[in-house]
Amino acid sequence: MNDQKSESSAMNEQLLTKAAEYAIDYAKKKGMDQSEVSLHQGTGISIAARQQELETVEKHNDAQFVISVYRDHKTGSASSADLSESGIRATVDAAMSIARYTGADDCLGLADAERMATDLRDLDLHHEWRAEVSELVDIALQCEQAALQADTLITNSEGASVSSYAGSAVYANSHGFLSASNGSQHSVSCSVIGAKGENMQRDYWYDSNRNAAKLESAQAIGLKAAERTVARLGARQIASCQATVMFDPSMAKSLVSHLIGAIKGGAIYKKASFMLDKVGEDILPNFVDIAEHPHKLGAASSATYDGEGVATPEYRAIVEAGRLQSYVLGSYTARKLGLESTANAGGVRNLSVSTTGQDFAELLSQMGTGLLVTELIGSGINMVTGDYSRGAAGFWVENGELQYPVEEITIAGNLTDIYRNIVAIGNDYDSRGNTECGSIVIENMTVAGS
Repeated sequence: MNDQKSESSAMNEQLLTKAAEYAIDYAKKKGMDQSEVSLHQGTGISIAARQQELETVEKHNDAQFVISVYRDHKTGSASSADLSESGIRATVDAAMSIARYTGADDCLGLADAERMATDLRDLDLHHEWRAEVSELVDIALQCEQAALQADTLITNSEGASVSSYAGSAVYANSHGFLSASNGSQHSVSCSVIGAKGENMQRDYWYDSNRNAAKLESAQAIGLKAAERTVARLGARQIASCQATVMFDPSMAKSLVSHLIGAIKGGAIYKKASFMLDKVGEDILPNFVDIAEHPHKLGAASSATYDGEGVATPEYRAIVEAGRLQSYVLGSYTARKLGLESTANAGGVRNLSVSTTGQDFAELLSQMGTGLLVTELIGSGINMVTGDYSRGAAGFWVENGELQYPVEEITIAGNLTDIYRNIVAIGNDYDSRGNTECGSIVIENMTVAGS
């Protein structure tokens, strides 16, 4: 269940709602055809500790509103942290001034009024972490201590951190739509350094959640950071080859992210994507489904409406049985393409990727010989052609068993082929963040080493 709304949260909602109504009303009085405003206000704290000593305590208190106005198919936007009436008027005036000089575009404007959300249910997104600073400091110290004491090969630390944020947000537009919400986000992380002879390695682990009670324990996060670091000691290069490559869950998410980027409306209408004209075509094996779940309770990106107030669905298939179902569209990009918004202004929400049912060990066994990727470096991806080349580190696998860590290698291919060459997706889900995905195994990738 949601924590009871605090008095400060209720006051923030009231303040933001009043400011939003004032901004929309003022823009209308100044002759704007349409306007929309988004506001947020929140507080947070970040704790950092290193070598069992507190390094920093930072408290955050932020507020901002962004106004966009439309007149004669021209638009202007401005933002400010001043939520006073005079500050709001000045910001709206600035947006109107900008709109005078921008080019006209028939696709500009608010989302269609009939698409505005009406089901504004509570999605369990707000859980304030009512902990004293001293408690958060203890958590950071315990996390780092667990890592430092986990193995004698752990020789140094980059520190442990704890962060907590809770805030209120309001979106309103001149269709008469206005909604206020509250949300929170908390995290714990740790990064340590290991040494064996002259070889040194670093690695990390973290967890994040809207509800601090659902975070992994500080000790578990520290131990995982240490285990990952020690496992990398003695890393070596391998000879260049064609190999089966398995992306662990945290790395597999990047493959999903590249796909989503390639089917976003902006890339499609500009004809700057290797997924151009692919709707209705098979882009992945038929055992792969990718869907979003915008109403998932307590999840990282849940919302009953998108960044334009358009109602989000309970479930939306993006890829079904390997076939691309639709692009990812807000109102502007949809109009550019002569299509309807998919309620994705602001991005996709809570993606899930199907599994072929194997756990991590079973995937290694199925792979037999190949490369397990646990880190990716750089961003050598051409979204127009799909060409893919990234630095990587991980482990060489033989007979389904991890043999030794590897580093200073590059993995390459073309994303069109990479997606088609997926042979398995594990059930070893990483549920942190916006994408829930298991390990992904891909045949016939180029591995460049020594």
